[in-house]
Amino acid sequence: MTTNRTNQTLNSRRTHRTSRGIRAAVAACAAVALTATLTAPAFADARPAAVAHQGRGDLVSVEPVAELSKAQVAAFLARAEIGDDTVRHGVRAYRLTYRTIGTDGRPTTATGLLTLPVGGERRLDLVSDTHGTMVHRDYAPSVAADFGKLPSYLHASAGRAVAAPDYLGLGKGPGTHPYMDTRSAVTASLDMLSAARTAAQRLHRPLTGDVYATGFSQGGQVAMALGRELSSGQARGFRLRALAPVAGPYDLTGEEVPALYDGRVNDISGLFYVSYFLVAQNRLHPLYSDPSEAFRAPYDERVEALFDGEHQEEDVVTQLPGSVKELLTPEFYERLRHPDGALLTALKSQDDSCDWKPKVPVRLYASAGDTDVPIGNARSCAADLAAHGVRAPVLDQGAVDHFGSFKKGGPKAVAWFDRLAR
Repeated sequence: MTTNRTNQTLNSRRTHRTSRGIRAAVAACAAVALTATLTAPAFADARPAAVAHQGRGDLVSVEPVAELSKAQVAAFLARAEIGDDTVRHGVRAYRLTYRTIGTDGRPTTATGLLTLPVGGERRLDLVSDTHGTMVHRDYAPSVAADFGKLPSYLHASAGRAVAAPDYLGLGKGPGTHPYMDTRSAVTASLDMLSAARTAAQRLHRPLTGDVYATGFSQGGQVAMALGRELSSGQARGFRLRALAPVAGPYDLTGEEVPALYDGRVNDISGLFYVSYFLVAQNRLHPLYSDPSEAFRAPYDERVEALFDGEHQEEDVVTQLPGSVKELLTPEFYERLRHPDGALLTALKSQDDSCDWKPKVPVRLYASAGDTDVPIGNARSCAADLAAHGVRAPVLDQGAVDHFGSFKKGGPKAVAWFDRLAR
């Protein structure tokens, strides 16, 4: 469920140390490109501008954040050990602020990243890229200086526009992030598409209306749910062309939670996901009345504060124990193993993203070596789709870890979109 930052494989504390070094190197590469381009004349048409009306998807502002040449994109991808076979263009990236709704249905704002290729066709197809789990608001695509922008640059450099929502409570959006609340992630993603269309028109790169949906980890699940909404006509003027999610947690009750108990999910990742899920979901529909009901001391006094959007992943992991069993009270540990009531409702409400009939081709990328989101999640999704008469192949990327599934599957999704677009 993690984001496209390599440190979020979270498979071990050693992985964290290694990833911080890689992340710093990529951030340095991005910083050089960013410093060189933020004042470039190419951004003359991209000044922040307010709109007069206040509907969902209305664009509030456009702010340039980066420009990379084709060579710089290739170097950026290489830092993450991703090939440049599909890189044909440089990219320009913009932070969009737009109007959407919160989990309570009331008006709010969110941010996201719109990335456009430099050159190529004037009218652009659009990729919707939805990101994975992140705790710090600055990890979000429109703010991140490192791996948060990887998928956007990967897809945009192939010649398509990319809309990457930050979701609620991340990036420059207000409030805290309602982690794994699929409904709000989808509304924020839908409204990002509308904002992207307005911004692209303003930047003289109008969109064709064709949408290719992808996403990594948590974003893979969001991509499938977003595809369902696009297919039902919830975003007028947009046509879903294909779905290519990567390593999504499509089946919490049948695969992800059982995998916490049988060893298919590693301890550190399980600890991270469970603590984040329980804290975020408890803000939406209470799962416990006091943290001590769910979390052992002394973690009951600190766990909720760790997920305020201002803590780094390393801060969270180092202030928690080594496993879910050490984190949760014995009663709540068993309750998670055999969920009921509000907890079961919270889990199952995320599990229907594949329970529909797409009329477009679907490919499910996953990896047998993934100990964050086991490949059984993709197989569950394929089974749900098959029940509706849709064949969606599960493309196993082999004995690689969670982020490795993106490193191998992401470029393949780009190449597949290329073939479909011809």
